Amino acid sequence: EANAIRAEVAALAKLVERNTAEGGQIMDRLQVEQGFEKALGAALADDLRAPEVDEDGPSGWAELPAYDTPQALPDGITALTNHVSVPSVLERRMSQIGLVDGDDGNRLQAALLPGQRLVSVEGDLWRWDGYRAWAEDAPSAAALRMQHLNRIEELKQLLERATVRMDAARAAHEALTAQLSDLTRADRDAREARRDADRMVGETARAVSRAEAERNLSQGRVETLKMAMKRHEEDAFEAKAQVLEAEKTLRSLGDLDQARGQVDDVKMAVEAARMTMMSKRSAYDEIRREGDARVRRSQEVTKELSGWRHRLETAEKRSAELLERKATSEEDLAEASAVPEEIAEKREELNEAIETAQDRRSHASDVLAEAESELRLLVASERDSERAASDAREARARSEARADAAREAVSAAAHRIEEELETTPNNLLAALNTDADRMPPSDQVEAEVARLKRQRDALGAVNLRAEEDAKEVEAEHSQLVKEKTDLEEAIKTLRSGISSLNREGRERLLTAFEQVNENFSHLFRHLFGGGEANLVLVESDDPLEAGLEIMCQPPGKKLSTLSLLSGGEQTLTALALIFGVFLANPAPICVLDEVDAPLDDANVTRFCDLLDEMCRRTETRFLIITHHAVTMARMDRLFGVTMQEQGVSQLVSVDLKKAEQMVA
Repeated sequence: EANAIRAEVAALAKLVERNTAEGGQIMDRLQVEQGFEKALGAALADDLRAPEVDEDGPSGWAELPAYDTPQALPDGITALTNHVSVPSVLERRMSQIGLVDGDDGNRLQAALLPGQRLVSVEGDLWRWDGYRAWAEDAPSAAALRMQHLNRIEELKQLLERATVRMDAARAAHEALTAQLSDLTRADRDAREARRDADRMVGETARAVSRAEAERNLSQGRVETLKMAMKRHEEDAFEAKAQVLEAEKTLRSLGDLDQARGQVDDVKMAVEAARMTMMSKRSAYDEIRREGDARVRRSQEVTKELSGWRHRLETAEKRSAELLERKATSEEDLAEASAVPEEIAEKREELNEAIETAQDRRSHASDVLAEAESELRLLVASERDSERAASDAREARARSEARADAAREAVSAAAHRIEEELETTPNNLLAALNTDADRMPPSDQVEAEVARLKRQRDALGAVNLRAEEDAKEVEAEHSQLVKEKTDLEEAIKTLRSGISSLNREGRERLLTAFEQVNENFSHLFRHLFGGGEANLVLVESDDPLEAGLEIMCQPPGKKLSTLSLLSGGEQTLTALALIFGVFLANPAPICVLDEVDAPLDDANVTRFCDLLDEMCRRTETRFLIITHHAVTMARMDRLFGVTMQEQGVSQLVSVDLKKAEQMVA
């Protein structure tokens, strides 16, 4: 799909490039909403192919200022500029073009003003002077080119989206491939884990069998020890009985030493039996502890076996899940693998369709070229035939006219001969002894007669005052030459005087400019408490024709022009310039109308200080119109207008110095 779009874009680009004339065209700077190309093509037609040129450039669009009050389109008509973005050079033309439905054009055409025109989306045109053209009669090549350009933009967007989808599919394919690889690796790990679990389960089962055998053996030994312990207890009980019997016998016997000896023997035997019983009991306890340990080990092995069985079940479930995920991933991979194949198939189909379309277009172009060539030949042949027929008709008409004229001329000549010579043409030829076939053509004879008559008429009547007229003309010529000489001398004198005046004017202007510039810089630093400012002559080297630029740099700011300063800074700068001019050429009176309005109290104080200094240096009287209290407080005299009665105004003045003295 992407390759098909690229092929279509390339084909359209070649077509647009082939249809583009040398040099830039104004249509290359237009942006048209899709669907309105035919309307724009009908509105501007071949004018779209013209380039944008300078004022003194070749043929093309030259930019003119916009109308101050352009005439509006009639009611009910939408401007075409709502759907077309044009450069400023086309604003005049586009402001008088409206967009209407095809059914309303005939009705609204009568309401158009001079220079206005209407177009429809289909490409129909209605002009203010009554001309109308339908889209099917005159298709615009510019409209087709705009459609091709919009189609190229649309195809580029489709190409971007197709590229994004292809990249996404490729990324998804790579992700699924990676996921399948991970799942395959996880399945292999799960199989290895299951084999390890089976091996450990087998080892655990064998350990359990050994533990059960050892437990059975221990239980047998425990039973044997219990029986032996029981016998020892019986022997001990018998020994105690014998001891008691021996003690009883001892008490009954008389020989104490012998009895004691027997008792000691018995005690020793009993002690030996006790020691044997204790050793047996210790062995029994050890065997019982060993049996308990084996029982606990058997329980632990049983628990471990249960845990391994649980892990085995979990591994089997995990393995089943991995197998299922593997199958799903294989299906997804198969689907993802099929997507590039489908894309490739579609690409092949589109490529084949494009090749077929290109072949058909090439064949159609060849057929069209041949047909156009044949048509041009036929049209040329038809035109030649029509031209030849027309020439033949004209030649025949001319011949008939010449024949009629010749017959009329012969009749007129015969009539003149009869009237003037009182004879017939044949008798005249006989009298002149001339052959009629050797005589020159009548046209040549008449032309010669007309020439001789013109020469005779050109001689005119004899002028008897020609000599006097010549003297008067000569005197007048001498007077004009003298006046011309005087005028040339006067022009030289005037030019010399103008040059002298210009030279003196430049010198005086430069002197005054330097003085004003110096005063302006000084007053600027005084008002701003620092900074720099000067005046610059611009746009010409001649001071009489140059403009004036104010360059100023308040403290803490960059150097800039007057228009880049704030309102208060502009006011102070202007005051510095005005007072700088006053210092160079003082005037008796200066009127300032609310110049302190943009200033704050601190700057108003600086302004008043500057006024005091100007009064001392120039003896100029300043009349200030103000509403600022600080300014009024610094003045010598105040003038105000009051209205004590309705409709009656009164002028009131106050001398502040006298008022201060009275208060003091």
